[in-house]
Amino acid sequence: MTYRTIRQRLMLSAGSTLIMSLLMAAAANSQASTPAYNTSYTPTASDAAVAPVSVQPSSFHSHFWEALTLEPQDAWTKLRDSFQWQDLTLPADAQARVDEWIEYYRSSPQNIATITERATPWLAWITQQVSERGLPGEIALIPFVESSFDPSARSHRGAAGLWQFMPGTGDALGLVRNGNYDGRLDVITSTAAALDYLEMQADEWYHGDIILSLAAYNAGAGTVNRAQRNAQGQGLAGDYWDLSLPHETMQYIPKLKAIATIINDPEQFKVALPDINLNPAFAKVQLEQPLSIAQASQLLDVSQAALAELNPGLLNGSIDPRSAQTLLVPEEVDTQVLAQLSQTTSTDLAATQSSAIHRVERGDNLSAIASRYNVTQNDLIRWNALDRPESLQPGQLLTLSGH
Repeated sequence: MTYRTIRQRLMLSAGSTLIMSLLMAAAANSQASTPAYNTSYTPTASDAAVAPVSVQPSSFHSHFWEALTLEPQDAWTKLRDSFQWQDLTLPADAQARVDEWIEYYRSSPQNIATITERATPWLAWITQQVSERGLPGEIALIPFVESSFDPSARSHRGAAGLWQFMPGTGDALGLVRNGNYDGRLDVITSTAAALDYLEMQADEWYHGDIILSLAAYNAGAGTVNRAQRNAQGQGLAGDYWDLSLPHETMQYIPKLKAIATIINDPEQFKVALPDINLNPAFAKVQLEQPLSIAQASQLLDVSQAALAELNPGLLNGSIDPRSAQTLLVPEEVDTQVLAQLSQTTSTDLAATQSSAIHRVERGDNLSAIASRYNVTQNDLIRWNALDRPESLQPGQLLTLSGH
């Protein structure tokens, strides 16, 4: 079974060989459906003598369907419903590897609680993306293994984001990186890239086998392909559990399977999961003009910290449409305000709040702006959450107060 989407079909037909070559080069530097019934029959003479029976729904049936309709749903339920690997029968030694990780995780339930709490803003949306592609729901838990669901996570080897992309792999997948923005830290773009990558590798190398593609995600396709050839040369089938791989990759799928097993039945393992709503915790705003997080905070009446947490890819505290066009905001923000923000130009914003906002012009620097408005550079940096105050961009909006 393959999980190729229409997008992947187009990508593969247009040039998958080139893309996969780039990805392999980058990776070398990294680590029940309803039965069909026959409803046709041939009427007999006796059929005509049988009077039609009118079947009325009983109160039990009515209450049953009402109960189903009213049953509360949450992101965990949706995730469990999408799991596809829970009933897999593994070889004894493979199951032993999974069991070791189950024991590891259950021995520190506070770690699971911390990580799943960190997953709260993202889990429902990622589960939705995985489900729409027909992928196993377990894939939504890869960030648990990769980054402990920290979208700002960086490894000592240079990997970054929820999905821990190395720079070369991110570049090959089209994730923009510059001084203002890192697409590897952007949950929206990096999730799409990760799922594209998994599907593309599964189709290109492994006849749709997502588990082998996951191993290649961790170790690189070249490493997995060599291990598979060696296993097949020994008369083995060459699936993931047959392969001799680097230690980290040997533990990669068992870790994922173990955490999915625990989440599938948390009560059995005495693990408490946080409440996560079925609907995504954020809304998306498409912008055509530069906008600072500080300005968005004022317009939307949302804390800068909340906006920064949802937009870790914005490195200097502002969004520049030349790199990224989508600003994530808390889902409870008024939709009318969102509509106004998406349609308002930076010039309009500056005009409506000219006393509180400065629109950066070509040649502006922080010292001149501070002097012009009789404020300190340190205040401007703090009010606008500027990580790179020397890299102001024309069109960028700066708030001139801490309100």
